[in-house]
Amino acid sequence: MKNYVQLKLIAFILLTLFINPQIYGQKKNTTKKDNTVTIYFTRHGKTILNTMDRVQGWADTPLTPEGVEVAEFLGKGIKDVNFKAAYSSDLGRARQTARIVLDNKGQSNLQIIEVPQLRETNFGSYEGDLNSKMWGDAALYLHYKSSKELFADMAKNPDVLKKAMETFKTLETLGIGENYDDVKARGQKAIREIAEKEATSGGGNILLVAHGMAISVFLSDLDSSGKKIAGTHMGNAAVSKVVYKDGKFTVESFGDMGYVEKGKKLSNK
Repeated sequence: MKNYVQLKLIAFILLTLFINPQIYGQKKNTTKKDNTVTIYFTRHGKTILNTMDRVQGWADTPLTPEGVEVAEFLGKGIKDVNFKAAYSSDLGRARQTARIVLDNKGQSNLQIIEVPQLRETNFGSYEGDLNSKMWGDAALYLHYKSSKELFADMAKNPDVLKKAMETFKTLETLGIGENYDDVKARGQKAIREIAEKEATSGGGNILLVAHGMAISVFLSDLDSSGKKIAGTHMGNAAVSKVVYKDGKFTVESFGDMGYVEKGKKLSNK
């Protein structure tokens, strides 16, 4: 009888240890998986219309040799960042830039996911016209003496960009132009969907190639802390780094040309 009781006691102890090892100092692995998503927003390389100083929103032209080169520099300069996924707008200049960047950093096999909502602003009847015409019209409409005066005010007050974009939509004659709120709504919705999708699949580094004015609008108030992004212009292939974690965005940099400069130095060695 005594042996029977002892056997039952031993069986109970072993069963308890199997079910709840923490009682006996064996801790379970409770490490939470890091699902942080880091998005590298990148402006496309220089295009034919950029070179001609003409309006380029939904209108599209391919990269110039200079535009290809700056994308190559970026690919080499950002080589140490391993991208889990790559996105671009569905416009050719963004897609072409993304492909060049990936090829030059050694990730040629990574598929590019095209997202139409990441397009540049639609400038309606101003598409393909001289930039000086569009910005000059906006300056006069907003009671500035010149576009130079408008740009100077915009550098001090980012809200001026909203007024200018509203003016473009008002003055263009096709009735298809977009203002600041139009671009922001479609872009930020797409960005959140991308971030949530990538976070659900484990997080990681994401390449996202889009357009200068659009990126500045997308990021203008995306930061969860309330920090405003004052930038309204960035160089071709400039990078803006944004971190997404636990449903919140943090803009860590805007319009950074450091990766391009690094790639340029590596190419000249």
